[in-house]
Amino acid sequence: MAEKVYKAPGRLSLVSFWRDFGAVVSWTGRGLTLLMSACAVLLIALPIGSLIWRSIDERAWELVPEGSIVQAIQLSLTTTAVSMLLTLLLGTPLAYAMARRKFWGKRLVGVLVQLPIVLPPSVAGLALLITFGRRGVMGPVLQDLGIQLVFTSAAVVIAQTFVAMPFYIRSAEVGFRLVDMEVEQAAMVDGASSWTRFLYVTIPLASRSLITGALLSWARALGEFGATILFAGNLQGRTQTMPLLIYNIFERNIGAAIWTALILIALAALILTATLFLAREDEQRVA
Repeated sequence: MAEKVYKAPGRLSLVSFWRDFGAVVSWTGRGLTLLMSACAVLLIALPIGSLIWRSIDERAWELVPEGSIVQAIQLSLTTTAVSMLLTLLLGTPLAYAMARRKFWGKRLVGVLVQLPIVLPPSVAGLALLITFGRRGVMGPVLQDLGIQLVFTSAAVVIAQTFVAMPFYIRSAEVGFRLVDMEVEQAAMVDGASSWTRFLYVTIPLASRSLITGALLSWARALGEFGATILFAGNLQGRTQTMPLLIYNIFERNIGAAIWTALILIALAALILTATLFLAREDEQRVA
């Protein structure tokens, strides 16, 4: 006579319950992730899409005062070009020193260099004004030299460089750290001087990071507003860049402000596309 097999009452049903419960939790987590991701994308895309729709609906390009926007575009491109040149000349040696050299106060220098990234724009502008203004720390020295910075295009360049340079230094420092020192040492063994090694070995190997940092820095300089308006003012044809033009015409000509904003968005999108392209090529090269 066959013996009856004993089964623990409710055990299989309990296992089934936890399996089903885990599946529900998993699907719920995926749903919440999808929902929150969609909300994040909408939070960014909806305002930009609204600007585009409003400009098309109201034919905003017909409302733009030609003289002011042309002057603002020319001034923005000119000042950001000079700012980029200063950033490359001053930021590249500093980034290399931060990546390769050990010196006292290196962490403090690193904090100071990155500080403008998190500073409120108004604080940055106030700091520049107190430093280079007529009654500022450097004011008497500049007056003795016959140099006037406040409310000039030079002040725009200084403000843009101050807020944008950290983005370049940060990216360049990472690029220099990734360069294999053995390659540099091999060039040194072949008789290359330090300067030659830096120009023809280190710079080309770190070029993608340098270009990415330069593009991001240029985009930040192009959109600079707070430090510029406090330090350089908002004078048409002299210190009025594109962000300042938007601020100046917002209340009396919303269409022109929208169209100017779209130009800035388009330029920023092109820059970010270029940086993402460079980053993807780096990932493929590493893989």
